[in-house]
Amino acid sequence: MTTNNAETYNTNGSESRETGAKSLRKMALVLDSFTRKQPSLTVGEIANVTRLPRTTVHRIVASLRDVGLLDQDGRRQGYRLGMKMFHYGSSVLDSLDTATRAHPHIARLQQLTGEIIHFHMFDGHQMVCVEREEMIASSLTTLSAAPTYCTSVGKAFLAFQDETLVRKIADEGLHKYTDNTITSLEALFEDLKLIRARGYSIDNEEIEVGVRCIGAPVRDSTRRVFAAVSVSGPAERMPDARLAGLAPTVIQIANDISTALTE
Repeated sequence: MTTNNAETYNTNGSESRETGAKSLRKMALVLDSFTRKQPSLTVGEIANVTRLPRTTVHRIVASLRDVGLLDQDGRRQGYRLGMKMFHYGSSVLDSLDTATRAHPHIARLQQLTGEIIHFHMFDGHQMVCVEREEMIASSLTTLSAAPTYCTSVGKAFLAFQDETLVRKIADEGLHKYTDNTITSLEALFEDLKLIRARGYSIDNEEIEVGVRCIGAPVRDSTRRVFAAVSVSGPAERMPDARLAGLAPTVIQIANDISTALTE
């Protein structure tokens, strides 16, 4: 009986994911219909472009309008891309500009250390990798999206945020990746306090066994910490003494990036 229930549950889960994926693809088709030549479209025109049923298009358009991704164009009873799309595009451009300005300093840090360098920005939930620099291809894992509570970039960012955000992230769950992962809010607060005091963070094999990292916060023009830079390497090449020796360099590069972003 238990097996049958499990099979039913798994099947329903797969069907639900597939349904969600299909809906997302249809939404993408609708958004892709809008171009510079055709910035405003009616439901009928969208249906012709996407070859989706009008009823489906009408439902999707209504949902996209409700969340601000589409605006109603009263001049021709149609729709156009909403201002939220402009906001998303601006955020992407800002990220690209930030990565471009940070790159020379990230490259210099790689030359100085010989290790893998990561530059991550906070996206409201986790740290997103926008730049990686290494001398030769490495077998070390690169996370395109890294947790804040158990990575050097994440903790370098989190240490300088409001306590409310720290608690929110903890409430979402402190998943245990390795035996060294911090899984209690009290221990996390203690680690963040130490990071603020010394100006850098350490990932002591907390998300991947055999990998240690050191990170430092990057600030914007208002001195707000919004990103972090890190040096990652195999644990055998990153003993405590070397991490301590790298700290001034990592902090200086982080400060140089912060300065470059305000010029």
